[in-house]
Amino acid sequence: MDQARSTISQIFNSEPHSYTRFNLPQSMEGDNSQVEMILSSDMNEEDGENGDGDHLNHSSNRKPYVAQNFECTTKNLCFMAATIVFTFAIGYSIGYLVHQKKACICAPSVLPSEVEDIHNTGEAPVMVWDDVKRLLGHKLNASSLETVLSEFTSSSHQAGSPGDEDLGNKVLKKFKEYGMNTWTNEHFVKVQDPPASGYNRIVFKNGSEERPRGFLSYSANGTVTGAVLYARYGQENDFRQLKNMSINMNGRVMLVRAGRISFAEKVANAAKMNASAVLIYPDPTDYSIGEDTPLFGHVHMGSGDPYTPGFPSFNQTQFPSVQSSGLPNILAQTITTGPSQCYCVSASNRQLKGSSLPNGWEDTNRLGDESDVITVEVNNVLTEKRINNVFGVIKGFVDADQYVVIGAQRDAWGPGFAASTVGTSVLVELARSISDMVKNDGFKPRRSIVFASWSAGEYGSVGATEWLEGYLSSLSMKAFTYIDLDGIVTARNGFKVAASPLLNNLIQNTLNEVMYDKDKSLYSQFEKGNWESSIMEPLRLDSAAYPFLAFSGIPSVAFRFHSGYSDYSYFGTMLDTRENLNSVTASQVPQLAVKAGQFAGHIALRLVHDHLLQMDLKKYDQLIRSHVVKINTKVKAVQRMQPQLLPKVLTAQWLIMASGSYSLASRGLAADIQNSDLEDIEMCRMINDRIMAMERNFLSPYISPRDSPFRHIVLGSGPHTLKALSSHLDALKTNDPEAKAELFHSQFALATWTIQSCANSLAGDIWSLDQEI
Repeated sequence: MDQARSTISQIFNSEPHSYTRFNLPQSMEGDNSQVEMILSSDMNEEDGENGDGDHLNHSSNRKPYVAQNFECTTKNLCFMAATIVFTFAIGYSIGYLVHQKKACICAPSVLPSEVEDIHNTGEAPVMVWDDVKRLLGHKLNASSLETVLSEFTSSSHQAGSPGDEDLGNKVLKKFKEYGMNTWTNEHFVKVQDPPASGYNRIVFKNGSEERPRGFLSYSANGTVTGAVLYARYGQENDFRQLKNMSINMNGRVMLVRAGRISFAEKVANAAKMNASAVLIYPDPTDYSIGEDTPLFGHVHMGSGDPYTPGFPSFNQTQFPSVQSSGLPNILAQTITTGPSQCYCVSASNRQLKGSSLPNGWEDTNRLGDESDVITVEVNNVLTEKRINNVFGVIKGFVDADQYVVIGAQRDAWGPGFAASTVGTSVLVELARSISDMVKNDGFKPRRSIVFASWSAGEYGSVGATEWLEGYLSSLSMKAFTYIDLDGIVTARNGFKVAASPLLNNLIQNTLNEVMYDKDKSLYSQFEKGNWESSIMEPLRLDSAAYPFLAFSGIPSVAFRFHSGYSDYSYFGTMLDTRENLNSVTASQVPQLAVKAGQFAGHIALRLVHDHLLQMDLKKYDQLIRSHVVKINTKVKAVQRMQPQLLPKVLTAQWLIMASGSYSLASRGLAADIQNSDLEDIEMCRMINDRIMAMERNFLSPYISPRDSPFRHIVLGSGPHTLKALSSHLDALKTNDPEAKAELFHSQFALATWTIQSCANSLAGDIWSLDQEI
């Protein structure tokens, strides 16, 4: 540039001229290039001191510049024209070089698409979504997954065992090989195991005694004797039907079938009926596992270590001795269906007496009467185990402090091939595939992806919940989605998804994107009229995704390939092997696992790829309105039928207003998203923060995690939920002695204000609340 300036000065051969300094746009590498151009000063400039420097000052009385040293000849005119062209060429060259430099910085190293449709937003170049999908499809394949499945297959890896630790080290090694940042999380948890020297036992009325090999962790210990009462699946409706038949359930030993709901829910429902014990068996119509196959599980109506509820089980923590409210106070034990094990559930010898079954119960035996006496003895042992969670992270390039978590348990009661091996293998393969996309293909996620391998999942998502409890204040602000990989392949004829309503749109789009075969997507393969009714299902209490959603307020999703009509028979048994899973999948385990991995991968990648989080803002509005309509109708019914219980001054008006505020706030956020500038990084961040707060704000701040850990008022569990309010009104309407009008009034007020607080948070700035909602 100095040479250019000198040349121009020599050409004009005049008195010194002023020049102006132009700053080129700052490059992404941080250098600030400058170009200095000489400008002929024929125009008046600001007054200043005269001098001989580069910047000359001209007085207002100065005559226009006349090139006295040049004669106005053809030669001179040509010379001036050449000078102008030369100056223009220099400027054009500079602009071209700067443009090339920026283009070089913004382009990824390898472009998988024929069209280089890459645009720059903020600090991270963003690859178009079609290219992201194509890359994942190429890298996640059945042959690679088959290798990992073989490597992670183990016959013994119960939580805290050497086998569990060995698998954890394998996962950690894989993460390090992929170049991920890794760490582990150690916890010391209390769990119940079968008695090491003694035994649990059942004594039948004919004097025969059995010592079952299966057990249920966290059962109460002791010995009880009572009359057997058959209660089908032990669901709330099953016990309600028995109650309507005026059957006395106090002190009875409940005999229930496995399936439909978790073991913990069956025991909790029986405890509400003042039962003394629960025996759970796999009925042959639901389970084809043989007559002598023992069942294993837990009966904690919660998740995590029940002896540190709401607190992490780190070593040497000084928390006082306390127990979770979800621990049962009655005995629970699994039994088999063999004739020698239990006469009352034998497929060929059902000997119960008593009343006939309620309408709709398809069983052939009777309910049992006071003469069907049985003794149950449980002697489980409380032990402390050291467990380790293993983590790896792929850091984002813009909002690295925001992350999606993908997790899978790696422990099992036995081989646990479907329960843990498939999920762990898919976790590892997703980590490999996405890491490779970042390192070798130019993919730069805006946000981070955390991969987690949990331990002690079979005891009630202990590893996952302890991590949540240990870092709740941080995770609830920064983790915006959890994707669960447990039990994702159990058959091949159906596909089910359970998730937060916020993820509905994203799930529907993903179902349409992931192919089941060459011609059909998952959506077209499994959608039957209405995709939500045929594919979506409620999130189960025993899913690791449930504490993320209902305890921590993090939108979560769990999914599975299944048979279409029943649960996988081999969960919680020693028969959960590769061979048995092959028998129900036509030996298509790797292929189905790849599809499951693509489904999880598409959700995760979409959430870290887009400028704004793809969340469904309308679904919760619909759910809340539905609950409010039911509650309003039932309040009026109670006031009409039991006027002494609920005064006329108590109306649902405030609840209706809170629901309306939430509706307005959600529509306002949707409008802000519609009008947002995707190039405005700060604005995108603010909108995403509001979206991420939606789920968290549904956690009731008025409930102790010790008393009701699942504080979500819409999807949680406990008396604070909208569902519980509706049930409480049903009890008040029938003048049930257990229903308390004052308690309902308090819960009603707290739920109303929780919804209003959600609306306030969703609306945005505090000074705009009156105008917005």
